[in-house]
Amino acid sequence: MTTSTRTVSGDAGTGSGPVVVTGLGVAAPNGLGVEEYWRAALAGRSGIAPITRFDPAGYSVRIAGQLDIEPKKHLPGRLLPQTDHMTRLALIAAEEALADAGADPKEMPAHAAGVVTAASGGGFEFGQRELEALWSKGGNHVSAYQSFAWFYPVNTGQVSIRHDMRGPGSALVAEQAGGLDAISKACRNVRAGTALMLAGGVDGSLCPWSLVCMTKSGRLSNATDPDRAYLPFDAAASGHVPGEGGALLVLEARAAARERGARILGEIAGYASTFDPRPGSGREPGLRRAVELALADARITAADVDVVFADAAGVPDLDRIEAATLAAVFGPRGVPVTAPKSLTGRLLGGGASLDVASALLGLRDGVIPPTAAAVHCAYADEIDLVTGAPREARLGTALIVARGYGGFNSALVVRR
Repeated sequence: MTTSTRTVSGDAGTGSGPVVVTGLGVAAPNGLGVEEYWRAALAGRSGIAPITRFDPAGYSVRIAGQLDIEPKKHLPGRLLPQTDHMTRLALIAAEEALADAGADPKEMPAHAAGVVTAASGGGFEFGQRELEALWSKGGNHVSAYQSFAWFYPVNTGQVSIRHDMRGPGSALVAEQAGGLDAISKACRNVRAGTALMLAGGVDGSLCPWSLVCMTKSGRLSNATDPDRAYLPFDAAASGHVPGEGGALLVLEARAAARERGARILGEIAGYASTFDPRPGSGREPGLRRAVELALADARITAADVDVVFADAAGVPDLDRIEAATLAAVFGPRGVPVTAPKSLTGRLLGGGASLDVASALLGLRDGVIPPTAAAVHCAYADEIDLVTGAPREARLGTALIVARGYGGFNSALVVRR
């Protein structure tokens, strides 16, 4: 059965009025911080490169979107022993997003701010290190922090503790689609009366354990040339490249944001999610239904959409389905389509929220960030894929599409 959810239109939930974005925080393989990432995206600068954090010689995948930092430059020393690399990136993105919004939850009433994050699995790198200690040295050498540092809700917990965000807190696991689902859930919290929500996803620690788990999907590229490893919508597509990072967004009711004089980056206008039918059923995938329901939730038509940020799986069958879906909804070459994730790799639970951030920045600047220059679209009769260089455009509304491993589909509409 294919099911759907519509959750963010103006009269949804127990509250009313639009939910807007007032702050962004980004951690991406090609840029740490919003503006550094955005400059890289517009310049077509890739963060995909050979893995250097460990020796990948014995693995079928040797290329990734790796994001290395010096933790001591960004975080208090007390947090370092208890956090995985993934969580450190989330804490950095959260701090940037709240500062960008001009909001300090510690100065707000208790329970006025909350956190919803998406993740695919949790702190794999931390978990692998402690399991190795268990096997080689014994239980007395395993950190007590292992009890939570590996857990998929850990980003929500650590961010909420650090910023005293005692309102609604939750975590969603839907792989690439999870970033959109987290934003939608946070919108429901705002409409239910929470003053401020931090939402999105930061994911993807790169270590041997996580890499082995990801290769089991059969969707990772085995290419060794970073420029040719991830080619969504290309005839040479052979899978995607894993990456780490993502984006977190500050969400507030528009009326409240205006009252406190906050800068508004855009509105979360519509959302929908669906599940694919059972494999082998012969029924249509759920992606088109998710897109159409998201447009309906935003009370717009396909003609109102100015740009689509594609899921861009890099898997031939999935690319074909997405291209056909977009052509069916918008008409052949009916709307510009882009996949800036081709410069970062797919960031698991963080990928879709980074696309939302990119869409908002594109609306702000009137420009569509490009897909990697190496991509030559094999579906040029169906989609107008922006490649190689940014495209200036008058942008008012963007659609973000995401699919998670296992049949999850989500679509989200943002507008200026």
